[in-house]
Amino acid sequence: MADFIWEGKTKAGEPKDGIMEAKNADEVHQRLANMGVTPSKVKRKGFVIRLPKLPGTGGVPTTDLVIFTRQFSTMIDAGLPLVQCLDILGTQSENQNLRKVLMAVKEMVEGGSTFADALRKHPKVFDNLYVNLVSAGEVGGILDTILSRLAVYIEKNVKLVKKVKSAMVYPICILIIALVVLLTLLYYVIPVFQKMFEGFGAKQALPVMTQNLIDLSEWMRENYLLVFGVVIGVPVGIKYFRKHPKGDYYWDKMVLYLPIFGSLIRKVAVAKFSRTMSTMISSGVPILDALEIVAKSSGNRIVEEGIMYAREKISEGKTMAEPLAQTGVFPEMVVSMIAVGESTGALDTMLAKIADFYDDEVDSAVDALTAMLEPMMLVLLGGMVGYFLIAMYLPIFSLAGAVH
Repeated sequence: MADFIWEGKTKAGEPKDGIMEAKNADEVHQRLANMGVTPSKVKRKGFVIRLPKLPGTGGVPTTDLVIFTRQFSTMIDAGLPLVQCLDILGTQSENQNLRKVLMAVKEMVEGGSTFADALRKHPKVFDNLYVNLVSAGEVGGILDTILSRLAVYIEKNVKLVKKVKSAMVYPICILIIALVVLLTLLYYVIPVFQKMFEGFGAKQALPVMTQNLIDLSEWMRENYLLVFGVVIGVPVGIKYFRKHPKGDYYWDKMVLYLPIFGSLIRKVAVAKFSRTMSTMISSGVPILDALEIVAKSSGNRIVEEGIMYAREKISEGKTMAEPLAQTGVFPEMVVSMIAVGESTGALDTMLAKIADFYDDEVDSAVDALTAMLEPMMLVLLGGMVGYFLIAMYLPIFSLAGAVH
């Protein structure tokens, strides 16, 4: 059984999509047909590393969404009618998916729908945060200002995620390369040296380092199916572990307490929370609605649980700072600054300052992490190759010395 991502349309012509577990793509097609859905795309879902979700998915790059948002803000500010803005931007868009979405949104607006409700029909491109901010902008008559804030928010969020990727991808790539090199040496190279040593009649007098490598190579060749199963099984096992609600919860909890990456992930969570809350509160979104949206877009179950706990306590009449402090997720400095922001009536401004501070903290953490990991990875690769060279050439030097 495997997971398949599918997209299609119902008999009424409404777009629909989802994930289905099936043996193969044909089974997915059959089951969708029974549901009255005509599939346009069925693709097997691969293993992915989950990062914080950003708007701009669904075939629309985030950069295109930022450009659209900025241009739309400028045109609304210049006094152009909403429908005309959508028509111009939809026609000029180079991205076909965005063009289709904007044309569909334009038709709904022409039919009497609000702009926010029309965007809500396309959640793959415009997430809840985007739609709720647009709704607040329409109600308050400040749509151009809201769109400008949205563009800034998305750009900063993209920058934040790129920093995380740069910190995560490098060590993963190096570890994969090291694993491939190690397996290649053990499976293909060491047996060549082993035959050479046996030809010299030196098998009984091999140094300990050499004998250990040869023993490891022989074990791996005898148990190659087990080795292959472990290499493939670990990422697959993690994937299915995270599909279970409890597994996903414990994974997210473990990630926050990792020795090296935990601190970075916490800083990213704080920066994302502060930036999103600042943008939504300053745009007029009710604080309880803002907290719910922020929690669902946090990308970590522990952070989400903490924010929802704070939301519950705020609905009972508490301030934001007190329940956030009780969660243990947010640093004391952040809680103190939020408390000051609440007492002075400038919570959105204080949250923006916290976000700016933690953006810089993430920058520093990524730089420090990269500076620390680069020599560690080089030492790992160099030590592995050096050990191999010494172990394999020690018998040759010993034989050469004996001959002389």
